[in-house]
Amino acid sequence: MSASKSKPNSKARPSSAAELSAISAAASTMDNPSATTAPEATVSDKTVSDKIMPDKLSFAHDAVLLQEAVAAVLGVKSLPLQRDDTDAADNEENSLQASGIYVDATFGRGGHSRLLLSQLAGDAKLIVIDKDPTAITVARELASIDNRVHVIHDSFASLTDSLAAMGIMQVDGLMADLGVSSPQIDDGSRGFSFMRDGAVDMRMDTTRGQSVAEWLEQVDDETLANVLYDFGEERHSRRIARAIKEMSSYTSTLELAEVIKVAHPNWQRGKHPATQSFQAMRIFINNELGDVDSFLEQSIPILKAGGQLAVISFHSLEDRRIKQFLQRHSKGQYPEDENLPIRPDRPRYFSKPKRIGPSKAEVANNPRSRSAWLRTATRTEVAYQPDVE
Repeated sequence: MSASKSKPNSKARPSSAAELSAISAAASTMDNPSATTAPEATVSDKTVSDKIMPDKLSFAHDAVLLQEAVAAVLGVKSLPLQRDDTDAADNEENSLQASGIYVDATFGRGGHSRLLLSQLAGDAKLIVIDKDPTAITVARELASIDNRVHVIHDSFASLTDSLAAMGIMQVDGLMADLGVSSPQIDDGSRGFSFMRDGAVDMRMDTTRGQSVAEWLEQVDDETLANVLYDFGEERHSRRIARAIKEMSSYTSTLELAEVIKVAHPNWQRGKHPATQSFQAMRIFINNELGDVDSFLEQSIPILKAGGQLAVISFHSLEDRRIKQFLQRHSKGQYPEDENLPIRPDRPRYFSKPKRIGPSKAEVANNPRSRSAWLRTATRTEVAYQPDVE
């Protein structure tokens, strides 16, 4: 089969898509027993009077769909107007002062969390979760000045167990901003960028699991080609995989990107030839799609009736999963039911699913937001039925 054909030969494929996801999950915890231990949680002991207000911490400039995501998780169309030139007391009067328990499942650098905090009452709780140790450091700094913030260093795939360890069974709002963040891309040492040199790592959590470099040393050509195709939608995956496996070492992201560039037979205008391959290896090594699936399924029992789900995605593999999940659980559209003469009555756990994109102004100000989609939905009163699927 020609290397430029769209998909590796199915007869030679060592793994199905499901099996690749299972391999990805194993890779993310390999050689690290602590990956299966209870998540680490940090709770601030500051007084409520010291809670963070908008004038004390600036919002992250690269937080995408910031206003829209926070409004969605609070179940409102828009947030009250707040001005930077007013004092904390005035801004508090313009805050929704929402009570309840909320989760930011991908804290990052805290842009969404900080804006959400400005809309929460003093008795509210905000649980922030992230794999990234650097993000956790920032989160702990925030928790040290606001006792409403509780920090968990773990994947959002462990959401149920992490919350249960804190005695929390359900929450009022759940939001996530999927994928890699701007600070992670801009830090060459993390290995996410093909424009800055660094170790070929790409782990979201550098304290556990296998790096991409370690995986590349062990993986065979066929499995690598399948990963590039399945997780990067790379049509030239077989040719690129062969070139990667011919490298003598995997110590430099720039060297890896150059090899991919030379091997790629069809460059697209305005797009680096290594874009999809780097995406594929990052998604695979972090089990990102498997974690997203697990997170979405856990949102059903975790959200209270009337609770809000808000998820931002940046590429079709993620967005398609979220869309299909909400179709399945809001419209009863189960693919396995399509050819049945009488379709079963499926529980509808969500209502009012919506998709929101960035404004032209946001894209102009932050070009990385151009591919972002926010999908939102409201949890219905239908009781969770774990055996009905």
